[in-house]
Amino acid sequence: MLKVNRNTGVAILHDLIAAAVAWWCAYLLRFNFELPPNFQDELWQTMLWVVPLQGLVFWAFSLYRGIWRYASVADLRRIFFAVIAAAALIPLVLGLFRVNAVVPRSVLILDPILLILVMGGSRLLYRLWKENLLYGDFHLRGEPVLVLGAGGAGIGLSKDLARSHEWHQVGFLDDDNSKHGRLVNGIKVLGRIDSLPYWAQRLGVNQIILAMPSASHQVRRHAIELANNHEIKALIVPAFEDLLSGRVAISQLRAVELDDLLGRDPVELDDAILQEQLTGKVVLVTGAGGSIGSELCRQIAFFMPKKLVLFESSEFALYNIEQELQMKFPHLDIAYLAGDVRDDVRLEQVFAECKPSAVFHAAAYKHVPLMERHNAWQAVRNNVFGTWRVACSAQRHGVEKFVLISTDKAVNPTNVMGTTKRLAEMVCQGLQRLDGTRFVIVRFGNVLGSNGSVIPKFREQIAQGGPITVTHPEITRFFMSIPEAAQLVMQAGCMGKGGEIFVLDMGEPVKIVDLAKDMIRLSGLGEDDIKIEFSGLRPGEKLYEELLADDENTLPTPHPKLRIAQARQVAVDELQSILEWVDTDKSHTDETVRERLQRWVPEYVPTSNGH
Repeated sequence: MLKVNRNTGVAILHDLIAAAVAWWCAYLLRFNFELPPNFQDELWQTMLWVVPLQGLVFWAFSLYRGIWRYASVADLRRIFFAVIAAAALIPLVLGLFRVNAVVPRSVLILDPILLILVMGGSRLLYRLWKENLLYGDFHLRGEPVLVLGAGGAGIGLSKDLARSHEWHQVGFLDDDNSKHGRLVNGIKVLGRIDSLPYWAQRLGVNQIILAMPSASHQVRRHAIELANNHEIKALIVPAFEDLLSGRVAISQLRAVELDDLLGRDPVELDDAILQEQLTGKVVLVTGAGGSIGSELCRQIAFFMPKKLVLFESSEFALYNIEQELQMKFPHLDIAYLAGDVRDDVRLEQVFAECKPSAVFHAAAYKHVPLMERHNAWQAVRNNVFGTWRVACSAQRHGVEKFVLISTDKAVNPTNVMGTTKRLAEMVCQGLQRLDGTRFVIVRFGNVLGSNGSVIPKFREQIAQGGPITVTHPEITRFFMSIPEAAQLVMQAGCMGKGGEIFVLDMGEPVKIVDLAKDMIRLSGLGEDDIKIEFSGLRPGEKLYEELLADDENTLPTPHPKLRIAQARQVAVDELQSILEWVDTDKSHTDETVRERLQRWVPEYVPTSNGH
């Protein structure tokens, strides 16, 4: 039952008055505004029947469930059918109740036409008034803004802008030549995106909004850089998914962030294979409180596993992810377990009780300079010995799939951390058998915002007024977003048959100095405000990272962003020697560790200055 509030009552009263006026005007038009006296009496007599009848029909057709401010074609369609239905009922009701009046046929035709015009027109005028369109051309409403992208997302955004007092859209820019010069939602498509500087200067625009969800990352980055180079502030709608679902609103606009510049096109996942491997299964994630581990937990949770087991050595990190997942997935069975990957007793307890069918091993020491000095043996123990213990537990308890999260620093390593990750890869390859647990290795580069990455450091230095410290003007790194990395890790893990090293498509390497400049610009400052200083390469640091070693080749996979590296095989005696070395309580000096690492990984070239 529709509740009759004040606004609904006003709308009903309006339509009843409109029905009376339309009936009266129909008589006047029929007799050229010279109504004979006998028809005047019939006009008022029939109106007492017609107006209540039409009111009942309007109510039956749910004309009062909509909001006039958002009146649309659907509302006009309901008005049309309601008026036509009422027009058909009028002669029937007058005849049924033997109303002593003769209604001219032309009145029965004119009345619904006039009533549709009055009811539909009043709703349209009200919406135009509320959106300021009736007088919008006569004064400036808010700050002028250009929308880049005249597709579905741009149109949806334009409708929101029309209701805004903060913004005044002055045009679209779009690379589709067929749209140039045309009106979209009443706003003209002025030209291509490259013409932004011209139109911004001509129209006095200092703000643009990007609404191009289907455009490639290169196109979006070009538009952002074009705006930055001409000191135009760029805003962007928040998420690709929100655009696709139509959730585009002024309140959701945000400033362009680093992810928008360095991010890539959305990952297309094979949901069928992921559901087969994850849905209804027990999944264990080690290092679950870290950057990659926690994102893996979020992504896996969406596939509704039977149980999600989080294994983490840091109590604080485990607490943080627990608070988040309990809120986002309150009905999912999640176990939050504290423990060390080197603790065989704890691992045995976890695997025996939880019985996981898939393990994602993300636990590792990853910070290059910290592991290079005074912590080299701990890097070996955690990254190699820890991986071996988790892998052996997985084999003993019949885990179907074991996925090792590796790094591009394992390729031609120049530091201890990268070399230990290469040893961890070799351990997993050496443990692979024809049946039983399938070991899959996934390599990728840096992820945006991960623990220990340069991004948080640069943000802190900018907040302090600079300078930003970059180790070398030519240093480059691969970057991808944390969600993309986690999604591709899951995809590779599910695709792997056992023993493969999957290499993620990291795109083009990014110069760290360009990254620093981008962050300065995004903060609203210039390079004169925040200086960039070069501090020299740190111990173990390379100028550039590689995804494949010199003696490796790659093979394609069904997924365009995944390839398989053909790495050298690990001999049985070689694996045994590695395991005997790492399985000891004896500590070793950094120098001894480097010497032994060179024996197992010949491509490892230790360096003190990073070259």
